[in-house]
Amino acid sequence: MNPLVSIVIRAKNEERWVSSCLREVFHQDYKNFEVILVDNRSSDKTVEKARSVGVRKIVTIDPYRPGQALNAGIREAEGEYIVSLSAHCIPVNERWMSALLRNFSEIENCAAVYGRQEPMAFSTDFDKRDMLNIFGLDRRVQVKDSFFHNANSVFPKRVWEKFPFDERVLHIEDRMWAEEVLKAGYRIVYEPDARVFHYHGLHHDRDARRCSNVVDVLESLPGEQFRVDNNFPDVDKMNVVAIIPVAGTVPVVGGRPLIDYTVERARAARYVKHVVVATDHPETADLARKAGAETPFLRDPMYSKEFVDFEKVLQHSLSLIEDNGILPDLVVSMEITYPFRPPDLIDQLILHLVRGGFDTVLPARGEFNTCWIDGNGEYRRIDEGFMRRKYRHPVRVGIKALGCVTHPFFLREGRLLGDRVGLLDMSDPRMSIEVRDVEGFQVAAELLRTWK
Repeated sequence: MNPLVSIVIRAKNEERWVSSCLREVFHQDYKNFEVILVDNRSSDKTVEKARSVGVRKIVTIDPYRPGQALNAGIREAEGEYIVSLSAHCIPVNERWMSALLRNFSEIENCAAVYGRQEPMAFSTDFDKRDMLNIFGLDRRVQVKDSFFHNANSVFPKRVWEKFPFDERVLHIEDRMWAEEVLKAGYRIVYEPDARVFHYHGLHHDRDARRCSNVVDVLESLPGEQFRVDNNFPDVDKMNVVAIIPVAGTVPVVGGRPLIDYTVERARAARYVKHVVVATDHPETADLARKAGAETPFLRDPMYSKEFVDFEKVLQHSLSLIEDNGILPDLVVSMEITYPFRPPDLIDQLILHLVRGGFDTVLPARGEFNTCWIDGNGEYRRIDEGFMRRKYRHPVRVGIKALGCVTHPFFLREGRLLGDRVGLLDMSDPRMSIEVRDVEGFQVAAELLRTWK
């Protein structure tokens, strides 16, 4: 008989990770569990996303102390065992929970089990160093060593009833708890097969050069323990939404409505789950539906006025999309005035963001010509001069209209670009052709005949 397990997940503004975390939780081979989200008044969509994947118990706390948060969740738990999991920890496979739990039948007097934490491919060198060094491949039974990390752990509720977590401290509540249970004669087990990806690190040593050298050595060692290149969230399971904003009606170019070319590329992308055209015009909405896009709303015409910037349009459109029950993990903005996209461009952008841990990714072309910024009539040169091309760094010109992948919480803040931006090199000069006027329509019509 499999006892009920209560999984307590602590979170504050973890929208970026909570969907990936919960999707893997709900795909475990151990099925008898409940999930309790302990939320510290998140201002993003953490709670909504948790509810959307089936979480029914939500506990709200304020202010936050780690032990207090965990105790609050456990008080709502009905399970015989308590799994403590951070919202930014993602179980690696479906055997994660079974691997944690099996130790209670194998190890006598076991009070708790904690699992392996692996850095993501884009974690900092500090975090890679810490996790690769601390979380090894051998199971350990600890009798005196009080190291215990409850970001990925399990313990019987009856043990917690004797030893609740300290609600006063701001840090290391797990280490303090471990000291108590070991003194009482219990054992703690480290289980390397209970694996999670963990973006954050454990310590705060900031000798960057030394740390980078250590990571280089670790990653050069043989064996899978130090291979982290493929550690990132499963993009196939993400809810990626393409938003195509269009004001008014659309022209016909090359015998087809201009909107068709952008919708076609968005729908062909493997990782895009929804293609939404956000328009203010019923005729354009009808064309979008015929092309295979969704049009769950007509946006307010006010957002088509010239003084309203693009980011406000996307912010408004995302709000309407979420009001219709679609909660994106990632958003791809695309504009119909740039129809020359390679078939795999959108998927490449999405993969570049997920694998690189970027906030935002967009295509960019390298410019080697002389470049200036116009500052109130005074020009400031920004290229590196007239040295030979092979010695110069190009000025990168981003073209967001082709496809810009970003996280939805940035759009809710009214900005398209996050703090950490990745650029994907454009392979074809035709990609940067903009189609906005009659002359552009004629040029595009000729090029589209041979564009694949």
